[in-house]
Amino acid sequence: MEQPSVDELKNWRNVMLLHRFALEEVNTKLKILNEEFQFIHDYNPMEHLKSRVKSLESIGAKLEKRNLDITPENALKHVHDIAGIRITCSFVSDIFRIHEMLAGQNDITIKRVKDYVTNPKPNGYRSLHLLCEVPIFLTNRSEKMTVEIQIRTVAMDFWASLEHKIYYKYQQEAPVELVKELQDAARIITHLDEKMKNLNDQIDQYKKEKEK
Repeated sequence: MEQPSVDELKNWRNVMLLHRFALEEVNTKLKILNEEFQFIHDYNPMEHLKSRVKSLESIGAKLEKRNLDITPENALKHVHDIAGIRITCSFVSDIFRIHEMLAGQNDITIKRVKDYVTNPKPNGYRSLHLLCEVPIFLTNRSEKMTVEIQIRTVAMDFWASLEHKIYYKYQQEAPVELVKELQDAARIITHLDEKMKNLNDQIDQYKKEKEK
């Protein structure tokens, strides 16, 4: 990669800044929705929020993989997950509840949905991926930016984190036996999520009967 010019460096800084602003907009909205839900329903659907802006190295690697020039313009046009937020929640039902809450916001447009909860990846990965467009308001203009939101249960997040570490160690080429073990673990995680949901439903039913 050639040494970038002063103007190109400025454009890269602008790309990163715009995505950081977009993250702040969406993070604020998620926190408000979560607190309001807690106030109305006495229940917190979002356990944890984690956000990040991709590094320049990661953006460059993604463009390179697509045989595209590593430029700020290509980053804005072709890399849609520069700004990313991961939401972890307790139950599978919370995943779709959060999706509905976001879909109901006038200033967020959900451009794409990848439902790996209903249709897991072959390796067992489960999560709901939303590609959202959000306006950010600057001193002299507004910009529409994309933010990728991943929503998963705590159990799904635990599995995904370990799977990522294992594949990193094997440089993306894990032995067949290990792949099978990971798939088995994913099935156990799915069963655990179902078990916890059933327990929660039983508790809710018990509370309703006591309130009668």
